[in-house]
Amino acid sequence: MARVIGFELNSPEPEKAAEFYSKVFNWEISEPKWDYRSVSTGEITQYGIDGGIAKGPSDYPHGTRIQVEVDCMDEVLVTAKNNGAMILREKMEFNEFYLSYLIDPTGICIGLIEKKKRMY
Repeated sequence: MARVIGFELNSPEPEKAAEFYSKVFNWEISEPKWDYRSVSTGEITQYGIDGGIAKGPSDYPHGTRIQVEVDCMDEVLVTAKNNGAMILREKMEFNEFYLSYLIDPTGICIGLIEKKKRMY
């Protein structure tokens, strides 16, 4: 079963958003990396999820997306397409994970994350 593991707040003004959430909720927000700021919403012992604040792309300049961790992104993307989803961003590779965005048949945009398998 896939689980929600994070959130992404998109804004055309991510610096202003980061300042707001830091002051209002006392969230710890990292310096930007690739126009993305990691957000810690509390101690690891507290219930909840962490996320990030990003400069929203032109096709999704502001809004909130959940991030869902999946075991096999390729399979999930095929299943999502077969069930009416539109793929907004194909599978992208980062250092420790793969990321993709889709829009479900009702118009809700979500992110998919597949963590890379570590070879030791």
